[in-house]
Amino acid sequence: MDTPLETLLQQETELQFTKFDSAVAWRLGNWIVEKAKREGLKIAVGITKGGQRVFHWAADGTCPDNDAWIDRKTKTVYRFGHSSFYIGRKLAKEQISLEAKYHVDEREYAVDGGSFPIFLKGFGIAGTITVSGLKQNQDHALAVEAVRHLLRK
Repeated sequence: MDTPLETLLQQETELQFTKFDSAVAWRLGNWIVEKAKREGLKIAVGITKGGQRVFHWAADGTCPDNDAWIDRKTKTVYRFGHSSFYIGRKLAKEQISLEAKYHVDEREYAVDGGSFPIFLKGFGIAGTITVSGLKQNQDHALAVEAVRHLLRK
């Protein structure tokens, strides 16, 4: 789980879209759902565009808590402009809590891995892809893998 912060930032720089709309979100979501089915992953996935959830899927064996994690991790990405994993690793390195550093309620935000920003080149954050159900580094890796696959990188 000791992914260097530089690696996490590099992922955000490298994995940027030139177009992100509901059709792209659908393809991204379907890719991750098919992978989850093939591998028997008990995950929930949420994809947002401009703050609106445009894709959601939950495998059998997940629960409403997974949806709450998705909401909290997604909120972190929109607030801080980085993956939830990056924010969590950065705070761990600084040995400070989210609440102590930024005065935000940890019941509303989560700094566990799994939510990755959908960046549009020349624009900024256009959405998020969020995975919940695995260990936080695996949630992050799966979200990144899906984006990387769709961008063919």
